[in-house]
Amino acid sequence: MTAEGVRAALLAGGLGERMSPLTDGTCKPLVPYAASCRMVDFSMSNAARSGIDQVVLLSMHRERELVDHLLKHWHGAGVAVHFGPHDELIRSAPRDELPILPPRPAEAGTADALINNDEYLFAPGVRDILVQHADHIYHYDYGPMVAAHRASGADVTIGVQQIERRFVRLFGMVEVADDLRVRRLVEKPAEPSSDLIFTAFCLFRVDALRAVLTEFAAADSRSWQHDISRDVLPVMIAEGRRVMAYPIEVYWADVGTVERYHLEQMKLLTESSPLPPDSLPRTLTGAGPRFVPALGSLIAADVPALSEADVRSSVLYPGVTIEPGAVVRRSIVLPGTRVRSGVRLADTVTAVDEDVRADRSGLAPLTPVNASTNT
Repeated sequence: MTAEGVRAALLAGGLGERMSPLTDGTCKPLVPYAASCRMVDFSMSNAARSGIDQVVLLSMHRERELVDHLLKHWHGAGVAVHFGPHDELIRSAPRDELPILPPRPAEAGTADALINNDEYLFAPGVRDILVQHADHIYHYDYGPMVAAHRASGADVTIGVQQIERRFVRLFGMVEVADDLRVRRLVEKPAEPSSDLIFTAFCLFRVDALRAVLTEFAAADSRSWQHDISRDVLPVMIAEGRRVMAYPIEVYWADVGTVERYHLEQMKLLTESSPLPPDSLPRTLTGAGPRFVPALGSLIAADVPALSEADVRSSVLYPGVTIEPGAVVRRSIVLPGTRVRSGVRLADTVTAVDEDVRADRSGLAPLTPVNASTNT
């Protein structure tokens, strides 16, 4: 299978407000994940694995840190990153002297991001545009999807996954015919009529996407929501364009809240984890984490021995120290955190570089580090 002629559009412009306070000091794509990497690394790894030779970054907020990360870990490592309107400025600057990046044009949604970057996406030789999100967690080769998309003659092929119907209202619901042609896509339906959801990555044939975006760019902006799943795809379906579904049968997660961030990482704490340690990108330290069956925990390579601390069912990131006498249960302990002796953590997420001196339970990151010491 080949991804020749595919260019990826990496959507990384959201504020990530529902992930606060984890996103108060960084952009959502750079939130650490699985004791090994950052959220954006999954989409970048998938692009590189699939033979996609260029990813166009569509970002808006705190871009400097994100650009630094992509330059350090991904650009030239099996994939090239194009930085949109900042590309020439970034490439002409010394790597350690990246200038302040000027603001990009305002965007009201994901469709605006495509319109504002059309000159970088619709380049000569590009047949299809793969739309990715920088905050989705999955390990995937897009090659078979590209092959199916081209064989079907689709204008767009969207990833779909079957889930429990009670959760469909949290996603984009998809209805398909027997031949997998998409009949309907409804974002966050109140009463779902299908158990299929849109995984939010999709392949557009370039001419079809360009035609629809041209329609929207010429329309009264108040008449649409500037969004791919709320506007672009429903219009293509309504116009009778060939919109096809492609079943995604691997683990896939859209992590949009602190609670979901905790829950999805708890799923990694078994020997049959949906994302085994050796499948994870390794951008935090260059070494992957290890799963320790006796502790039921995923632990970064540089975490000191835990012989005198009581850790179970937790994820410990690089630079973490758990002092003797501390108890950690079902918690995400982020990089650089120190959990003091006598403290008990349960069902929580710490902050990066936090000094945890008091007991904590519940999903409440960024508890004040000067809380009274637990004795």
